[in-house]
Amino acid sequence: MTLLPISTVLEELRSMMTELQDSLDPASLKKKIDQITEMTGEQGFWDRDDAQELTKKLALLQDRYSKWQEMENELKEIETIAELLAMEQDEALEKEFYERAEKLKKRIEEEQVMLLLDEEYDESNAIVSIHPGAGGLDSQDWAEILYRMYLRWAENKGFKTKVLEISQGEEAGIKSVTFQVFGPFAYGFLKCERGVHRLVRISPFDTAKRRHTSFASVNVSPELPDDVEININPEELKIDTFRAGGAGGQHVNMTDSAVRITHIPTGIVVSCQNERSQHMNKQVAMNILKSRLYERMQQERQEQLEQIQGEKKEIGWGSQIRSYVFHPYTLVKDHRTGVEKGNIQAVIDGDLDDFIFAELKRRKKRTNDK
Repeated sequence: MTLLPISTVLEELRSMMTELQDSLDPASLKKKIDQITEMTGEQGFWDRDDAQELTKKLALLQDRYSKWQEMENELKEIETIAELLAMEQDEALEKEFYERAEKLKKRIEEEQVMLLLDEEYDESNAIVSIHPGAGGLDSQDWAEILYRMYLRWAENKGFKTKVLEISQGEEAGIKSVTFQVFGPFAYGFLKCERGVHRLVRISPFDTAKRRHTSFASVNVSPELPDDVEININPEELKIDTFRAGGAGGQHVNMTDSAVRITHIPTGIVVSCQNERSQHMNKQVAMNILKSRLYERMQQERQEQLEQIQGEKKEIGWGSQIRSYVFHPYTLVKDHRTGVEKGNIQAVIDGDLDDFIFAELKRRKKRTNDK
């Protein structure tokens, strides 16, 4: 592979850093950090209602500023290496230059993406639900593959996950699953995965080895803070209890501790079965319902705006956001951004960042254009 000239690489890095500096505004960032730090030292700070929120914001700002300083210092060191190479050719030093330049470029790109995560609750944990569409065993199997894909993605990010409810298929796959993803900006990233995912492959369940198309829907909502008010009328809820399934032995729950809640006006159904008691399962299920209702409100607001502006609704059954083709060729294509990947196995193993980053950029551009 032909390497770009050192001067060209430096020019690109400097340009990227300037663009990031314009977006990040380190001076303003430092001023905000100093202001909040001063507030935290004031008497009675921890008696404030927003004390926890402010300390969380401070940690985020400090992290961003620290990363900026690290990247700024790294650019200076890379520039020093370039100066040494201009005076004397050194193969090992040249190799170090290109390796460090590539790593810095990736860090800048990642930080640029993080700056796109500025919507309400983007920094929150995420609640993800996956449901198979029409297609029987194939769709149930596809739903389980997607579930595994998101677990792998979360693991690659260093995020933790927790299953809240899962309904296994009788023969294969899953009928539904709801799980939480814990990590900084988990919702901000995963909201880009909301929609219908389409699979094309030779069905492992078809003895004639024919090609089948399967669908599964992914719903993502933020884990809302306790102080967020979502009005839910108890009279509009249908609450059922049932015995939680398990792997057998000590994991089988012998009491009806699992809880399913149906919100009658919207038809939203949530359930939780993995907590220790019916009370805890109900509490978690209510939190999921609250998050789903918030997400529904946001979606309805967006649809009204799109109708006014004459835009077509993007997410819905029959309007998939992404296709995963295993046969007659291998390709994953995002229909919103046009991003494609031929290594479908890597995607199924959690390599989703290119799709997510491209969608975040598209959303930001669409918002700015309005």
